Amino acid sequence: MNEVKKEMNNFIQKIINDDSDSGKWNNRVHTRFPPEPNGYLHIGHAKSICLNFGIAEKNKGTCNLRFDDTNPVKEEEEYVQSIIEDVKWLGFDWEDRLFYASDYFEQLYEFAIQLIQDGSAYICDLSGDEIRNMRGSLNEPGLESPHRTRSVEENLELFHKMKNGEFGNGEKVLRAKINMAHPNLNMRDPVMYRILHAKHHRTGNDWCIYPMYDWAHGLEDSIERITHSICTLEFEDHRPLYDWYLNQLDIYHPQQIEFARLNLNFTMMSKRKLKQLVDENHVSGWDDPRMPTISGLRRRGYTPKAIRNFAEDVGVTKRDSIIDVVRLENALREDLNKIAPRVMGVLDPLKVVITNYPEDKTELLKAVNNPENPDAGKRDIPFSKELYIEQSDFMEDPPRKFFRLGPGREVRLRYAYFITCNEVIKNKSGEIIELHCTYDSETKGGSAPDGRKVKGTLHWVSVNDAIDAEVRLYDRLFLNENPGETDDFLANLNPESCKTQANAKLESSLSNPENITYQFERNGYFIKDEKDSMNGKLVFNRAVSLRDSWAKFFKNNGK
Repeated sequence: MNEVKKEMNNFIQKIINDDSDSGKWNNRVHTRFPPEPNGYLHIGHAKSICLNFGIAEKNKGTCNLRFDDTNPVKEEEEYVQSIIEDVKWLGFDWEDRLFYASDYFEQLYEFAIQLIQDGSAYICDLSGDEIRNMRGSLNEPGLESPHRTRSVEENLELFHKMKNGEFGNGEKVLRAKINMAHPNLNMRDPVMYRILHAKHHRTGNDWCIYPMYDWAHGLEDSIERITHSICTLEFEDHRPLYDWYLNQLDIYHPQQIEFARLNLNFTMMSKRKLKQLVDENHVSGWDDPRMPTISGLRRRGYTPKAIRNFAEDVGVTKRDSIIDVVRLENALREDLNKIAPRVMGVLDPLKVVITNYPEDKTELLKAVNNPENPDAGKRDIPFSKELYIEQSDFMEDPPRKFFRLGPGREVRLRYAYFITCNEVIKNKSGEIIELHCTYDSETKGGSAPDGRKVKGTLHWVSVNDAIDAEVRLYDRLFLNENPGETDDFLANLNPESCKTQANAKLESSLSNPENITYQFERNGYFIKDEKDSMNGKLVFNRAVSLRDSWAKFFKNNGK
C-alpha cells in the first residue's frame, strides 16, 4: 500500500492535522497505550501499540505506557512484565512515562468524594444481579435504586467505611447518579467503586475498594493530560459516560477517538478464550507459537518490523472488518525474504550414498547466504559420499510431472553436482531406507559443461557433518475462519496445528545458531526455540512456509 493511500486511511491523523491547524492542544500530541495486566498481549494489541506510539512519533509528540490495574482478582505482575517486554520488543520507548492506574488510587478516591459531595454519586446496597435486573433495556427505562435518595452525609460516611474495610465483598457499591431512563445504558447510574478484599500486585492490601474501569479510565487520561485518547469502537458508547465524569468534576478533558479493532480470520482474539486455551492445556502456554500473542509470534520467528509493517498496511478505519491472516503471514515473508540467511535443513531424511564418490573425501562448496542481499556473502558447506535428502524428494514410481529423484533419473543437488539414482535399498518391511546414486564430477556448482538440463534441484545435508534437531511445523490453530462464532470454539481447533519432525538433519553452520529467523531452503522460515533447546537438544520452530499453503486448500475445497 503506498503512503498516500495509508494517509487517506488514517482518519486519526487527519483529526490531528486539523487540531494542529486550529491550534488546539497548543500543538501538543500526547497519546497512551493503556493495557489491563490480566493476560498477555496479542496481535490486536500490537496494532494499538503501533498506532498510539506511531502517532506520537510521527507528530513529534509523546506516548505513555499505562497499566489499567483496577482489578486485583485478575491481574498479575507476570502480565505486567510480559507487556513491558512486548512493547520494547516492538521497538517503542515510553522513556520515563510508565504509569499505573494504581498510581492514582488516592486521586480517584478524592474525585469520588467530590461527586458524592455534589450529590452526583451514592452508596447502593443492591447486589450485582439486582443492579443488572433493574437496569432496564434499550426499549424500557431502568428502575431507580431505593438507596438513590441517601443524603450526602450518609453517603460520605458509608463510602469512608467501605474504604476502611467495614463491609464484605458485594455488600455495597458506589454508583453515579445520572439517569435511569437514559437511552445509553452506560449512563444508567453506573457503578464507580466495588469492594474487593484482594491483594493488589502493587498496592498490596492498602485498598479494599477498587475503581471500575469506566470510572478510572477517562480520569487517568485527564491526570496525564492526554490530548488524543485513542480507543477501539466498543468504547464509543462509553464516551458519554467519560465525558459526564470529566464535566461533573470540571477537570482537563482529553479528546476520545475510536477506531475499529483488528479482527483476523482463523484467529481467536478474545483474551478470556486465549486464557482458557492456556488454562486447559490446549496450548503449551501464552507464548505457544500457535498463539496470536506477541510473545507467541516472537517465539515463532516473527520480527518486530513485520508486525509494524502489517499494522501500517491494514490501516485505521471506523468500520469493523475481518482481515485475512495471509496479510500478516505475507508481511513476515516480505521482511524475512530480505534479511533471513539461507541454510539447508532436511526435515524427513532419506540417506543417499554416492557410490562413485571417494570414500574419505569431504569438500567445501560455496553457498549463497541470501540472494536478496548482495552484502550477505557466502558460506562453506561440506559435501561427502553420504548425504541426506527429503523422503518426499524421491518416488520409486514417479508420475510424469514429478521432477525430483526417481530410479534412473538425474537431478541437481543445490550448489553441488548432478546425481542419478541407480539402486533403491529397502528393509525387510519393504520400506525405502537408502538410495545408491552416482554423481557427475563435471557438474560441480550445478551446471553441466555439455549443456544438458535437469528439472529438479534438491536440498541436502552431508551425513558426516549433519546437526541433529527437532523441527516443529506450526500451522493455524483453528480450522474455522471465525473460530469464535460458536459457543464451543474448542471444536474448531486444528489437530494438525503442530507437527513434529524429531529426526531432522541440518547443515553444520547451524551448530550454534543465532537468535534470528533462517530460511530453510524449500521448507520455510525457522527460528531456534530458545525455551526448549536445552541439554544438547536443538529445537527449531517454523515461523511461516515459503508460500500460502491454505490457498490451495481452499481451491481444492471449492472456497
